Amino acid sequence: MRAPIRAHSWARPLSACQPDETIWLFDLDNTLHNASKGIFQAIDGRMRIGVAQTLGVNMDEADRLRLEYWKRYGATMIGLQRHHGADPATFLKHAHDFDVPSLISAEPGLAHQLRRLPGYKLLLTNAPLEYAQRVLKALNLLPVFDGLWAIEHMQLQGRYRPKPSQALMKQALAVLKSQARDIVLVEDTLRNLKSARQLGMQTIHIYNAGTPFSALYHGRSPYVDHRINRIAQLVKNWPRL
Repeated sequence: MRAPIRAHSWARPLSACQPDETIWLFDLDNTLHNASKGIFQAIDGRMRIGVAQTLGVNMDEADRLRLEYWKRYGATMIGLQRHHGADPATFLKHAHDFDVPSLISAEPGLAHQLRRLPGYKLLLTNAPLEYAQRVLKALNLLPVFDGLWAIEHMQLQGRYRPKPSQALMKQALAVLKSQARDIVLVEDTLRNLKSARQLGMQTIHIYNAGTPFSALYHGRSPYVDHRINRIAQLVKNWPRL
């Protein structure tokens, strides 16, 4: 697994982290912005077309495979690569080729809020790097982050291992060279939080009604340390959560 790239030229390198400094791992979609208000529909539609064109199947079969591979591997393109020899970079570029700024929806003052949060901030997303950069730019968040970890960086022994892979989380610990207790994962997806918690990381579940699977979340899961609705809530109450 490759180390995260620096988000910008003046970002602090990992080696500059202070002992016991909190390292924040932030998910992207439905964590830093509400992807369910348009972006996920755009991605799903582009992926459906991409699967249909790549495999020569109809749209219904393409949608079935899109979901099956996402549930099984954490990313549709992994299934396409493993079972059909598809090129990951080509598929990801096609799937995320749409106008991001017009679809962005996020809480106000997000950049200001995150700047107030002490610690080293990394983006950890199963999305491709170029898309993640466009989203962060649209949110004015790119200068806020010290590094970006996208799906291109999540390769172990020649295979993609995106969240919720335990192997990914173990490699993240090795790359970060930090105690698990000093790392906080902020996520909307419980299965990703579970992997982090099993290794001793702190976990914060950002919950928003109306986002995928929100109806399945009843109360706080045992592997969630804290549950919030907005980033501002995290910033206001940390570290008293």
